[in-house]
Amino acid sequence: HFPWCTFSAKAKVAMSRFEPGSSINYEKMHENINIVRRRLNRPLTLSEKIVYGHLDDPAGQEIDRGRTYLRLRPDRVAMQDATAQMAMLQFISSGLPKVAVPSTIHCDHLIEAQIGGVQDLQKAKEVNQEVYNFLATAAAKYGVGFWKPGSGIIHQIILENYAYPGVMLIGTDSHTPNGGGLGAICIGVGGADAVDVMAGIPWELKCPKVIGVRLTGTLSGWTSPKDVILKVAGILTVKGGTGAIVEYHGPGVDSISCTGMATICNMGAEIGATTSVFPYNHRMRTYMEKTGRGEIASVADQFKDDLVPDKDCEYDQVIEINLSELKPHINGPFTPDLAHPVSEIGAIAKKSGWPLEVKVGLIGSCTNSSYEDMGRAASLAKQALDKGLKCKAQFTVTPGSEQIRATIERDGYAKILSDVGGIVLANACGPCIGQWDRRDVKKGEKNTIVTSFNRNFTARNDANPATHAFVTSPEIVTALALAGTLNFNPETDYLTAPNGEKFKLEPPTGEELPSRDFDPGQDTYQHPPAENSAVKVDVSPSSNRLQLLEPFDKWHGKDLEDMRILIKVKGKCTTDHISAAGPWLKFRGHLDNISNNLLIGAVNIENDAVNKVKNQLTGEYGGVPDVARHYKASGVNWVVVGDENYGEGSSREHAALEPRHLGGRAIIVKSFARIHETNLKKQGLLPLTFANPNDYDKIRPDDKISITGLKSFAPGKPLTAMIKHSDGSQESISLNHTFNETQIEWFKAGSALNRMKELQ
Repeated sequence: HFPWCTFSAKAKVAMSRFEPGSSINYEKMHENINIVRRRLNRPLTLSEKIVYGHLDDPAGQEIDRGRTYLRLRPDRVAMQDATAQMAMLQFISSGLPKVAVPSTIHCDHLIEAQIGGVQDLQKAKEVNQEVYNFLATAAAKYGVGFWKPGSGIIHQIILENYAYPGVMLIGTDSHTPNGGGLGAICIGVGGADAVDVMAGIPWELKCPKVIGVRLTGTLSGWTSPKDVILKVAGILTVKGGTGAIVEYHGPGVDSISCTGMATICNMGAEIGATTSVFPYNHRMRTYMEKTGRGEIASVADQFKDDLVPDKDCEYDQVIEINLSELKPHINGPFTPDLAHPVSEIGAIAKKSGWPLEVKVGLIGSCTNSSYEDMGRAASLAKQALDKGLKCKAQFTVTPGSEQIRATIERDGYAKILSDVGGIVLANACGPCIGQWDRRDVKKGEKNTIVTSFNRNFTARNDANPATHAFVTSPEIVTALALAGTLNFNPETDYLTAPNGEKFKLEPPTGEELPSRDFDPGQDTYQHPPAENSAVKVDVSPSSNRLQLLEPFDKWHGKDLEDMRILIKVKGKCTTDHISAAGPWLKFRGHLDNISNNLLIGAVNIENDAVNKVKNQLTGEYGGVPDVARHYKASGVNWVVVGDENYGEGSSREHAALEPRHLGGRAIIVKSFARIHETNLKKQGLLPLTFANPNDYDKIRPDDKISITGLKSFAPGKPLTAMIKHSDGSQESISLNHTFNETQIEWFKAGSALNRMKELQ
């Protein structure tokens, strides 16, 4: 039912304006979908169409949602500068001359918010010169596009330039799913996965389940797209999406802007989802036309049937949300799934002893920094200014990209937001990832901040564990910053103007896209050169920020005996706890230096302290990395024992590289977050789960653990742990794993990279 003959004769459409030599291959995807549809003989979800449409072997691949591993061929790779360092170091050590698929690096993570955008960017360029130079030359050498510091946040740049309906993109950042707002399957991964795709090797993903979210009704008033995902997070919790793609559908979809859909998909990372996606519609077409990609939209129109779910397709779980009844939400503190209606947060905070005074309101981030977001926030700020009122709280604004910054400046939004008390920060991640030199409260001082970010783990934004961070929409952040308190419901409560007049804010309004075209601002893109033989990539041996990688040791062929427990972790342990960001980001290219933050945020069950564990060889207490180094120097292997959803949050593979580098062999927990579990396997560690979660309680910090059964290590076959207690008693427990044949080869070779070299 497609006009094949007319379409195929047309000129190929490039994947982006930066890659005129590439072309979008909807025909191949269509062909693959048809092969799989004939085999499965059932209607397909949109997620299945795009994922199975990228199978390496659609005719032979075993497909069973939630069980089999798929071998996929993603279309492109994107890396942010904090994870790109390790990804490019691994690519360099693979010995390959050039990337096999279009790839990009985006400088957004290393800019610290201090004074304001211009000054902070200049300082970052000076402080990070060595790293930026390494990334720029490595990009040029290996055929990778390079977005310079100041260009914007990776996910906004991808939405503006690279995402399109049906593309499969993998990115070395957990919020890569943002691209689902353009009907793309965009998945966050660790750097080693990116290396596979850049090397032209099929990429493995456990066949995802599909959770359907059916939207009815229409968004209006104070309710925003962010409220959809805040509500879904409350329903599914931080691990409810693990192993699944969340697929939004239903008549309510058309009432959400394209960038609003991206917001919803972006924060799907907080429920552990593999990714999230929306069906192709006119909102996406308009966005592509406005961002100079009308040609792609025309081709997508011809393949629309492949870019929406089949009628009567089946989901593994369905959630229904009526947008007409959805109320504004605010989630937190300390976890992004603790959802509250804004109308109730004041009372809940009073009852819970959370500080009511809002110290800082922060808008922007990769989740909420679109033209529409900024416009809606500015519409509220303007109402306040018209009454002579400014923000009671401090207020910061982070534009998502240079294009957004230039356009909101041209259209007057930036002036309104700064007149009301806002500081416009650099086009970068900034406070959302802890790149914030916060000075208004002392460390340890209890306080509240509200943000339009995505995560609010303890100490994430400002390194202060006593900061109560709440995530909500930019509109609600602006309203609460004006009021200066959590105890304010903008739908019913009044603000007081300086002259004593009481007034209520009208609901926010804002154009989805600028009526004039976007202003692109400064050109911040570096094309890879056609001729790269003269490009040199320098890593100084004396650098404290960059270090070439040494291969990890191979498995010795025997069981792992009498390993020590480095730490038995109590409760929530995210990748922020395992490998903190903030001030540590500067060492992301130097494995030995960054290993000094290993698990320094994790709570030790033995003493409820952080970064204080007993060295079982000396009997003395020390920091986690110090004890790990002592064990390694003494030739003693060790394990970590953990709780549920271990490794949730960021995709940073440093959380797997560090334990491997410091002598770890296995991580034994109740359950894992998806990306972290894969990252551990890639580096030759054993991520294992208790067959009986209660066995967590059997392990004591001074036990020795042996893992047996490794000689017959096979998919689906549990391993055994023999626990030796210090009183001489022993007990054995069963440990499950999700290794497949290929991944077992990684373990035997010492890492996936070692295995890649063996196969070359």
